[in-house]
Amino acid sequence: MQGRAGDPGTVPALGGLTIVDLSRVLAGPYATMMLADFGARVIKVERPGVGDETRAWIPPADSEGRSTYFASVNRNKEGITADLADDGDRERLRELLRDADVLVENFRAGTLERLGFGYEELRKLNPRLIYCSITGFGSAGGAALPGFDLLVQAVGGLMSITGPRPGEPTKTGVAVVDVLAGLHAVTGILTAVIARERTGTGQRVEVNLLSSLLSGLVNQAGSYLQAGVVPGILGNAHPSIAPYELFETADRPLAVAVGTDHQFRALAAALGAPGLADDPRFRTNERRVEHRAELAAVLTERLAGARAGEWSAILAAVGVPAGPINTLDEAFALAERLGLAPVVDVHGSRQVANPVTLSDTPAQYRLAPPALADASLPKSSAAASSAAHPPLDDRTTR
Repeated sequence: MQGRAGDPGTVPALGGLTIVDLSRVLAGPYATMMLADFGARVIKVERPGVGDETRAWIPPADSEGRSTYFASVNRNKEGITADLADDGDRERLRELLRDADVLVENFRAGTLERLGFGYEELRKLNPRLIYCSITGFGSAGGAALPGFDLLVQAVGGLMSITGPRPGEPTKTGVAVVDVLAGLHAVTGILTAVIARERTGTGQRVEVNLLSSLLSGLVNQAGSYLQAGVVPGILGNAHPSIAPYELFETADRPLAVAVGTDHQFRALAAALGAPGLADDPRFRTNERRVEHRAELAAVLTERLAGARAGEWSAILAAVGVPAGPINTLDEAFALAERLGLAPVVDVHGSRQVANPVTLSDTPAQYRLAPPALADASLPKSSAAASSAAHPPLDDRTTR
């Protein structure tokens, strides 16, 4: 089953919004793809002959030998090339920006200013321009620091609370900080678009990976800021809720996510041990957290009597959140069974559907990820080689 591509006759929610995308890799491209799905015209500007470096991040590759990484965040975009070391290309890019609504970039602070594309200069060219900068550590004290997702997970505290056990910090299985920053960029851009309707002028939007991560730490950050508690690694357990972790069953681990006393009472009854809910050690969530290890031992013994799939069905029937550890193919199959239509075919490229559903102006999937050969910005005869383009280290996020 494929997700619907949106009625091509429907006027898209962001139709008429033009975005010039100078970003590369993940955070910026993810943000602009989300906006493109709802009708924004996104013009992706890449280096001649080289392009976004994720084009070369293989394996894996699709059946045509193209990077699946690049394809995952670049649908619905037009592709052009511009050598920012070339006077003619810079002038052509300025002409493009003269009528654009949004610029998204992830250069190291100061690089675009040096090239004549800083915010102050471009706002004179186009007062309505919304200028979104995505950096690793902000434009002040962290301006010189490159922002790699792994690095930010490490220094931003995420790895200090992620891992199988204390002393074994672990990164997440996807660049979640880049995704968080991309989503914050979408929020900032759309907020600025709404503000422009009132003021008539654009503004600068700044998003950085470190701040996005600290915001995304939510309750864990709150435990430190409000209670002075510096959380550590709990494996798959939760610092404030129990039972809320993985348990072994007869065949494979089962995730059990009990968030209320009512759910715990239902869990105990389903396990054939209703008395657990009245045990003084487990009667309230606070007591269950205090006696987490003892509770886990009791539940593991009970859950060993059946397979994970069987327990999922039994517990779901009584309103207890539980499920097996699915692989990605199983996860997509689950979403299909639930009618979520998680996959769309974009001109032969299978893509994850936009997760936001709008009743009247749904996401539309118009363009496959652009090939570098599709670049259409005319080149000046004096164009320098791609080596003359600002080096990779002038990009502050990856």
